[in-house]
Amino acid sequence: MAAADRAFYEQLGQRIAEHRKARGITQVELAKALGIAQQTLAHYEGGTVRIGVETLTMVAKALDVAMEDLLGSASAKTTGKRGPAPKLQRQLELVSQLPKAKQRLITEVLDSMLAQAGR
Repeated sequence: MAAADRAFYEQLGQRIAEHRKARGITQVELAKALGIAQQTLAHYEGGTVRIGVETLTMVAKALDVAMEDLLGSASAKTTGKRGPAPKLQRQLELVSQLPKAKQRLITEVLDSMLAQAGR
């Protein structure tokens, strides 16, 4: 695999792993949902094996994310613009998908931490 391809697949794998972990899904659970071996998913997340478009589509659907989020296209749109860092933006998007009660809890924790930091 060429160096540029390797870098792309490593970043793609990292994004898959981040979204999977953010949803509290194990590699075994996601692999089962995709109909692949856990080891194969580990290789995808490690960027050592190319992931096919059809499988990538299934991953996006299983993780309930847009393909652009997995491919990194969404963060490229915001490059150069003032706003939250890409990781913070992803976290905010994930929080917005949680039930309202959990969103309130996270907001309370953030308010408390920000109040302490402002002292």
